[in-house]
Amino acid sequence: MFKGLFMLMLPNFLILTPLADWIDAPDSVLPIIQELLEAQYRIWIYSGDTDGRIPITSTRYSIKKMGLRVEEEWRAWFLRHQVAGWVETYQEGLTLATIRGAGHQAPVFAPQQSLALLVYFLAGNRLPVTPKI
Repeated sequence: MFKGLFMLMLPNFLILTPLADWIDAPDSVLPIIQELLEAQYRIWIYSGDTDGRIPITSTRYSIKKMGLRVEEEWRAWFLRHQVAGWVETYQEGLTLATIRGAGHQAPVFAPQQSLALLVYFLAGNRLPVTPKI
């Protein structure tokens, strides 16, 4: 049995794939976001508030490192008379929003809130401050 396992270990093995250089920690996207904001693009970053893969706290810490000026403090946004998540906006054109009760793949966990967030973004509107139908 052991002899068979050792046969798999070739001494002169050459890896011919770009995946071999993959690392677990990718480069930061913060410089790209900063560049887009400076070019006056509107950017919305969203996350499910129960996302264990990329927690909203990590995203908030990263955005804080950018030194953006808060335009509207962290507040609830609504869909159908219910809190749909939380949102904070920045003067430079960035909006950070959460989708309440959603995990890493927010549209799978909360399709209605995810669609509403997209519709508001495409229309150029803020997320609702007060409950709406």
